Amino acid sequence: MTPQRITLITLGVADLAAAREFYAALGWQERQPAGDGIAFFQLHGQALGLFPLDALARDQGRPDAALGTGAMTLAQNFADEAGVDAAYAAALECGATGLKAPEKVFWGGYSGYYSDPDGHVWEVAHNPFWPLQEDGTLVLPEA
Repeated sequence: MTPQRITLITLGVADLAAAREFYAALGWQERQPAGDGIAFFQLHGQALGLFPLDALARDQGRPDAALGTGAMTLAQNFADEAGVDAAYAAALECGATGLKAPEKVFWGGYSGYYSDPDGHVWEVAHNPFWPLQEDGTLVLPEA
């Protein structure tokens, strides 16, 4: 099994019900409902977990930690600029906060940023140098 993999991304959230509603509004389907304590969404080859901030800090063994957001970016790549625009508009419609509207960027692609209701930053992008597989999988080109 390759060590270069991520199977679960867990986001700390202030309001689990609101976070569930946001991702459901984006069209994501919750799997294995675990009650009020955590939510899981199946992604392409991995899962996204939503976990209340205080419970996440306790689970990490640091119950008094003030967990933050925005220090990293989660990204979705699309086959074209129209896909980026549609995803950005859909996120705003579902309650995201626009951070940077999609635009052509210095590296030759097209991207924009929004944050979910808990401040987690998402990038939506088209990278013409990274063609996607038919199923949306990203396979980086050889150097």
